[in-house]
Amino acid sequence: MSRIGKRPIPVPAGVTITHGEDGIAEIKGPKGSLVRQFSPDMKFNLNDGVLLIERPTDEKQHRALHGLTRTLAANMVEGVTKGYEKQLEVIGVGFRASVAGSTLQLSVGFSHLIEVSPREGISFSVANDPGTRNPVITISGIDKERVGQTAAEIRKLRKPEPYKGKGIRYKGENVRRKQGKTGGKGGKGKK
Repeated sequence: MSRIGKRPIPVPAGVTITHGEDGIAEIKGPKGSLVRQFSPDMKFNLNDGVLLIERPTDEKQHRALHGLTRTLAANMVEGVTKGYEKQLEVIGVGFRASVAGSTLQLSVGFSHLIEVSPREGISFSVANDPGTRNPVITISGIDKERVGQTAAEIRKLRKPEPYKGKGIRYKGENVRRKQGKTGGKGGKGKK
C-alpha cells in the first residue's frame, strides 16, 4: 500500500465531507467550501472524525492515484479550517507595493504601474517588514493551489536578479548572488 495513501486524515469538528459516486468531493468548513473532481475509483470512508482513502485494486493506476487523492483531500480539509498563505518580499530601491480595493499595485522598476487582480478566493495584504522596511505581500486563501500559483505569477513579474538581489522573492528565499565585474583599469592595448 501507499505509505501516504493509507495515512488517516483527521477531520476537525465543523467540517463536512460529501463524496459522490461520480468522484466529486465537497468539503465545507468554517472558512468556506472547496469542490474537486477525484477519480471515481477512490473511496472516501469517514468514521469517527477520521477520513480514510481506499483504492479498489493494486493496479499501477490505482496505486498512483491513492497517495495523490489523500494529499489533495488533506489539503482541502486544512484549507477550509486554517487557510493558506504565502509571503513575498519586494526588494529594491524605490520598489513599492500597495493594495487598492482588492487589486495589488506594484511599482518594481518599470515605467508603468503593474496591477494584479486576485483570483476567486484570494486576498492580498501589504505590510512593511520592520527590520528591513521592505514591503511584504501576503497572499491568502483556502485553496493551496491557487495561493501558490498566484504567488508564483507575482514573483515572475520581477524575478530577483543575481547581482544586487533586486526583485520579488519568497520570504526567506535564498537568492544566489554572482560576483560581478572587478573595478580594475580595463581597456584595450594595456602596455
